[in-house]
Amino acid sequence: MSVVAELEQLAAFSTASPPAVTRVVFSQEDMHARACLKQLCRNAGLAIREDAVGNMFARWHGTNPQAGAVGTGSHIDAIPNSGRYDGTVGVLGGLEAIRLLQRSRFQPERSIDLLLFTSEEPTRFGIGCLGSRLLSGTLDPAVADNLVDAEGQSLRELRNRAGFQGPLQEVRLSPDHYSAFIELHIEQGPLLESSGTALGIVTALAAPASLRLEIHGEGGHAGAVLMPHRRDAFIGASEIALAIEKAALSTGAPDTVATTGCCHVFPNAVNSIPSRVTLEVDVRDIEGERRDSVVRIISDAAKRIASERRLQIEIAIVNADPPAYCDERVVAALEQAAAALGLPQTKMISRAYHDSLFMSRIAPVGMLFIPCRGGVSHRPDEYAAPEHIADGVRTLAEALRLLASGFYRAAKIYEP
Repeated sequence: MSVVAELEQLAAFSTASPPAVTRVVFSQEDMHARACLKQLCRNAGLAIREDAVGNMFARWHGTNPQAGAVGTGSHIDAIPNSGRYDGTVGVLGGLEAIRLLQRSRFQPERSIDLLLFTSEEPTRFGIGCLGSRLLSGTLDPAVADNLVDAEGQSLRELRNRAGFQGPLQEVRLSPDHYSAFIELHIEQGPLLESSGTALGIVTALAAPASLRLEIHGEGGHAGAVLMPHRRDAFIGASEIALAIEKAALSTGAPDTVATTGCCHVFPNAVNSIPSRVTLEVDVRDIEGERRDSVVRIISDAAKRIASERRLQIEIAIVNADPPAYCDERVVAALEQAAAALGLPQTKMISRAYHDSLFMSRIAPVGMLFIPCRGGVSHRPDEYAAPEHIADGVRTLAEALRLLASGFYRAAKIYEP
């Protein structure tokens, strides 16, 4: 079965009608998709291990089991009403890369792992890259186990119900577990397609800071409270949202972005003045200090606006992850692999964040991007052409071959 056919097979495990895909972690659809993937891995002769949060490791054993393994993989959970390529190309493409190497009769010195990360998307628990955060030790296991979904179900309850048991403390990997890790992914942007370039070799990953702002005003009847006397929480929130945009633009750097992605209005009635609004904000940059300065600007502006409008405000920083740079050796392996295959390549940064961001805390990492049509992602019309997927898989396979058989230059972090 081809990768494209396997992508179609996995896309069928969804609560949304085709071509949309919705697959929330630990849902029935997610568990069916995991079972399908495990069977594909068994068919390839890979040894499967799952940890307490459901991260899956499918290993092709090398001749030197004492050496740090080489990893590749991504995620298969999908946000509501999204597409079939985000994450899944990296998982099924990684599996196909291993099968390509097996068909070529290559025997790895270092073991090669295919990883499936649990809950890269924040859909269920409000925090992204849950599995890789725990693998890298960047999330307190006790905090993780007590995360709850919208129905009040905890991660502990849900993972146990799904068959993933044991203490989360045991999920963390040692820093020498992987000698290298590569994630194949669709670009989720338009640059490769617009330039006609087959491959993007990532040198840095931007990281988000997430903020939650709760603005309290005073409700009242939409007709009875006159304009000069209003303390409208939504109008204040709207002004804050504009200030967030202005703060991002103020740096003058194209890599600084800020998004007010969620706005919850209470009581959300057409004839009632909003008394409470919650904003959820995402700020990203590849420069951590610059991103954090924007967060401070947003906080100061929000407090000023609330004061001027006689509102109360609570600001919480949900997370502020440091950006990451890719390892020069892994970047070099990807460049050499693409060149050997005669494929046009370019270096680029990832403005979306991925599990590789957290894997970089414990392993040398790299990312390989392939074009996606129109730069569209997280939508049902997300699409990657079969020939682009094939280019990515072949390049990944060659890079894995190099890294699993002694491609070792002096390790150094690549900084653009």
